[in-house]
Amino acid sequence: MAQRAQPIVGKTGMVAGGFVVAAVLLAFLGIGLRAEVGRGIGPAEWAAIRFTVLQAALSAILSVACAIPLARALARRRFFGRGFLITLLGAPFILPVIVAVLGLLTVFGRSGWVNALLQVAGLPTLSIYGLHGVVLAHVFFNLPLATRLLLQGWQSIPAERFRLAAQLNLPPKMVRRTLETPLLLQVVPGAAALVFVICLTSFAVALTLGGGPRATTIELAIYQAFRFDFDLARAALLSFIQLVLAGGAALVALWIIPNFSLSAGLDREMRRWDAQPGLQSMMDAGVIFLGSAFLLVPLGAIVLAGVPGLALMPLSVWKTAGNSLGVAVLSVAVLLSIALPMAGWISTRRAGGAEAIGLIGLSASPLMIGTGWFILINPVTDPVPLALLVTALINALMALPFALRILVPPTREVLTTYDRLSRSLGLQGWSAWRWLVLPRLRAQIGFTAGLTGALSVGDLGVIALFADPDRATLPLQMYRLMGAYRTEAAAGAALLLLAMALALFWICDKGGRWRAEA
Repeated sequence: MAQRAQPIVGKTGMVAGGFVVAAVLLAFLGIGLRAEVGRGIGPAEWAAIRFTVLQAALSAILSVACAIPLARALARRRFFGRGFLITLLGAPFILPVIVAVLGLLTVFGRSGWVNALLQVAGLPTLSIYGLHGVVLAHVFFNLPLATRLLLQGWQSIPAERFRLAAQLNLPPKMVRRTLETPLLLQVVPGAAALVFVICLTSFAVALTLGGGPRATTIELAIYQAFRFDFDLARAALLSFIQLVLAGGAALVALWIIPNFSLSAGLDREMRRWDAQPGLQSMMDAGVIFLGSAFLLVPLGAIVLAGVPGLALMPLSVWKTAGNSLGVAVLSVAVLLSIALPMAGWISTRRAGGAEAIGLIGLSASPLMIGTGWFILINPVTDPVPLALLVTALINALMALPFALRILVPPTREVLTTYDRLSRSLGLQGWSAWRWLVLPRLRAQIGFTAGLTGALSVGDLGVIALFADPDRATLPLQMYRLMGAYRTEAAAGAALLLLAMALALFWICDKGGRWRAEA
């Protein structure tokens, strides 16, 4: 199929893939020009490495450990609103990190709801800052992802197996041993590895809840060396360490992420005869309630605290909101111009080398790319005026792995199904994309654009390296308000940012599905 479908997609995908590789190689070149590897890794760097690996490992273990009972309860029970609840599990993924952190501070912070209850009960209060705060925030973000992966695995078990278990009158313990445990052994390592990789490159969580010599990640150390010390050599060395660490972990994660194809079933409705009423039902209900409360209460706290704060926001918030919107729109445009040709190119290849190019975003952190680009740009021109442009480009590269996972399967199906017809009609190049591919990918393109826009509008990463007061984005301005102890105004900015992210996702997703054939 690779040679047959090539006239349909042309060579634009190879050019897009070459652009992605060149962007990362240029950043790596910039790092190599300044990294003083010969001077060795000092105690501060080793401390950052240890904390990064420790918090990522703890976050992955706790996220998956909490996701197992939640996914099992959702797989076993049918109740009103179950589909809506599963949909809500995807909300933290598009939620701006800085907004979620403020919600967690409202609930678990020093003056938060939990500590207020502890004071009333006469118990010692809790501190959300440090290792446990970073892990708590990462569990908040990644528990839904792990739950969705495990739930997908549970749903891949053919219904006939549960029917056979019921006919054999197997007790729940034996069902768990014969059906569910083998599944967990297959799915859990991949889910944990994916969460581990995501937490390795987390920046905004460590910036707001970490800090200090004992709670500094590699990403945060890069930011501190760059922004406060302007030690480009140390920032480059840390970026190289981050690339090796995250890149190796990403390769391992991609190798062990499971393929949910246990065996073919008859597509019957999944009925769980082992899900008995009584104590089991109460335990499943309790797990679902606790998991839902952990994810939804911080979101509710953002709304409750943000409404009064809207009137207290300075005018600079609205200006930075416009900057964030412009960055998001530009990121979507760049992402689609890269992802669509690459999806067509990857769809005509049987080997995974082409697809691996698009997964660079899982291993190359935004701060690493931003540091490398800054080193190359700085001798030529002032990088500060390019802050918003660079942020948009890097956000597009970071969203590329998710975009390809969404676009490649339907693109491959379209090219396979209509290959002979397109050849007989002479469709190739732009004509094939306009009349054949794009109309059938509208829903996936809309979802991809919405996901990219939501992630980009709430990103607090590269902009923290380049920005000045005139070129800040809304997440950075919100962080500055939090640092100035203007909590009410920061809460209003958080609500505005949340509304922008959700609106961008809804508009793009709804627009893609409107009268779409797919």
